[in-house]
Amino acid sequence: MQFPEELKYTEDHEWIRIEGDLATVGITDHAQHELGDIVYVDVNTIGDSLAKNEIFGSVEAVKTVSDLFLPISGEVLEINPALDAAPELVNSDPYGEGWMIRLKVSDPGELEHLMSADEYKQFVGA
Repeated sequence: MQFPEELKYTEDHEWIRIEGDLATVGITDHAQHELGDIVYVDVNTIGDSLAKNEIFGSVEAVKTVSDLFLPISGEVLEINPALDAAPELVNSDPYGEGWMIRLKVSDPGELEHLMSADEYKQFVGA
């Protein structure tokens, strides 16, 4: 399983990549393995300002639906348009083409409460 060092991770198995005051969010390699084949990604929060840990959407796999939680507070600016036609990108490339949303960060200090790659590895028992 992959755990890119430049990302931060949550206990809900989301990852976040910070670039200035913008962030990209998706689910981890571990999460997509646990869920199985992803068939639909539902995000209806574009333009919304959400608080850390608020639900920003859901991901549907063959056997289950799982809520997606925002790692830090911010405004949802963009949803990955490729996921409409190809939700399986979350399985094949969770840290690249399978990203879910981009947001404008409202409280960068919240990043301090997220896990590093090593901490997340320990958390999932990898």
